[in-house]
Amino acid sequence: MTRKWNYIPLTARQQQMAAELRPHCSDSHAIAELLIRRGVQSPDDAEKFFSPSIADLHDPFLMPDMDKAVERLNRAMGSKERIMVYGDYDVDGVTAVTLVYKYLQNYYSNIEYYIPTRYEEGYGISMKSIDYAADAGVKLVIVLDCGIKAKEEITYAKSKGIDFIICDHHMPDEELPPAAAILNPKMPGSTYPCKHLSGCGVGFKFMQGFAMSNGLSNHNELEGLLDLVAVSIAADIVPIVGENRVMAYHGLRRLNSNPNLGLRSIIRICKLTNKDITISDVIFKIGPRINASGRMQSGIEAVDLLVTRDLHDAYEKGMNIDQYNKDRKELDKRITDEANELIERNVNVVEGKRSIVICKKDWHKGIIGIVASRLTELYYKPAVVLTLSDGVATGSARSVQGFDIYAAVNEARHLLENFGGHPYAVGLTLKEENVAEFAKLFEEYVARHILPYQLEPHLEIDAEITFSEITPEFVASLRKFNPHGPGNQKPVFMTRNVFDFGTSKLVGKAMEHIKLELEDNSTSRVINAIAFNMSQYFEHIHAHKPIDICYTLETTKHPGRGESVQLMIRDIRLSKPL
Repeated sequence: MTRKWNYIPLTARQQQMAAELRPHCSDSHAIAELLIRRGVQSPDDAEKFFSPSIADLHDPFLMPDMDKAVERLNRAMGSKERIMVYGDYDVDGVTAVTLVYKYLQNYYSNIEYYIPTRYEEGYGISMKSIDYAADAGVKLVIVLDCGIKAKEEITYAKSKGIDFIICDHHMPDEELPPAAAILNPKMPGSTYPCKHLSGCGVGFKFMQGFAMSNGLSNHNELEGLLDLVAVSIAADIVPIVGENRVMAYHGLRRLNSNPNLGLRSIIRICKLTNKDITISDVIFKIGPRINASGRMQSGIEAVDLLVTRDLHDAYEKGMNIDQYNKDRKELDKRITDEANELIERNVNVVEGKRSIVICKKDWHKGIIGIVASRLTELYYKPAVVLTLSDGVATGSARSVQGFDIYAAVNEARHLLENFGGHPYAVGLTLKEENVAEFAKLFEEYVARHILPYQLEPHLEIDAEITFSEITPEFVASLRKFNPHGPGNQKPVFMTRNVFDFGTSKLVGKAMEHIKLELEDNSTSRVINAIAFNMSQYFEHIHAHKPIDICYTLETTKHPGRGESVQLMIRDIRLSKPL
């Protein structure tokens, strides 16, 4: 699929701001340009960006209801009430439950945790869990990463004398549940500065508020749990800007130095020990293993792993979860293949449409979100994948960049039994007889609101540079842009009119990749590069004809030999004549 390259030069005003920043970033115009594109406009802002500080975290009491939440928790502890910490079965929910449970355990023992089963109880607060809480004598439930739409369930809990504190980050409805307190930065009228906290991030702010209200001065106890927040931020793909960037930055440092025992076992299993763990490692290696527990069995096993204090126990539990992940991969491949076959047999599913809605009986509920993501990547259209069981369709929706899929699903909410999520990912449930009408309304909404450029893959280019600008100082400055993620993606560069040095070659089992050694007219330096699945350009490159490249910069440390730089080619196009 051909990609569109988007590069918008800085405005005159931005050029002026970049010139002011340049002395503070190795005198590099490109580094200054990267800062401007990330909203950094002054030397003071640049200092904060390059050195995120815990002191820059917001006052938790800026969040509506924080005072109510803290007061209700303090009252429960003072009265020795039994407390349940409840959360969703995905990475965000599991890490949130672990964080709140572990922190409160330092000060209170009459506490337990609960993760609903995906297959018996489904997403959110279940009636079964409320009955269990009532039988166990629970008087307060702290619910994390869900609950914002649980009006009926929390009303039922109140009738049994159980209060709820909701810590959520999903979109609320106009009518809210009758909870003792609702902590959610997306609440109507909220002026909390960081709107896109993860569920675990909301839990961290709650514990921060609890600590402040009780004069707890051992900040290491709470800040030592930021590795869990970093994992949630990466896995839930929330913007890594502002407060999220501060927590991700310090959480990654913890993950690389002294992580939670359960995370340490996963790091060992992933063969990441003694490596510089990045957000990308969390997304592709650590997060999927934690998620696999809730997808394949029960999310409570992941919490068991993350709260254990025994290294041997952690490794055993980690190996079990690793096996779930292997099973998940096999199912993922099979169901993705079945979904593609279904689309190929029924071309009307995609032809002439701006969206994809597919449905099949008995697809694994824990895998369909991944399959929806795969279809979105392949067809570059918002996708909904549904599985049928006992007359009920359960599904996941995933979006393309810039399109609000939550709003699209909300358009057909009268057909749904339940739904919730974010602009890029939604979970939903509806009756089988409503699937066709839902698909119709969903497609109509997408067709009316999606913009043409959102239906084609494109590369956002941060800066145009020459090879002479890729100096050790430049590479060192780039490292300070970590951690990368939404809102602060790894910088993408463009260089025009580069040539093969004469040593480039095809590699891979099917000779589908190109290993490149490139040069341009700005320097005599030769730079290594790799272009995956771009063998179609090899003849042109090998003939010493010029190309334009889009790429990210990757570095590799070699013991005793320092550091090497390689360009990770994102796209290639043939250079136009000068």
